[in-house]
Amino acid sequence: VQLQASGGGLVQAGGSLRLSCAASGRTVSRYALAWFRQAPGKEREFVSSISWSGRNPDISDSVKGRFTISRDNTKNTVYLQMNSLKPEDTAVYYCAAGIVRSPQPEGYEYWGQGTLVTVSS
Repeated sequence: VQLQASGGGLVQAGGSLRLSCAASGRTVSRYALAWFRQAPGKEREFVSSISWSGRNPDISDSVKGRFTISRDNTKNTVYLQMNSLKPEDTAVYYCAAGIVRSPQPEGYEYWGQGTLVTVSS
């Protein structure tokens, strides 16, 4: 499975971005999909995950109410809608796919290359 993340960029605080992560090589319709982020000098942090069915997504408290994860299995793609962005959301955002949904990076077998999100104050 190859994952390609896109949609990052520079945005002002309070703005919005939508990240996409397209899978190729194999369908991920039966995989859990997730987003993690890593800010400079910090460890990779869980953002959100979604099961293969799309039900009951899990989301970090730090982004709850602002970010929404979704998936389109017909397009083999997972999305992260990010609203009300804050400077502390600045990070490289990574998508991941795994058999079992987990808030831990070790739970995922496949990773995208990351897309940079920069939020200016």
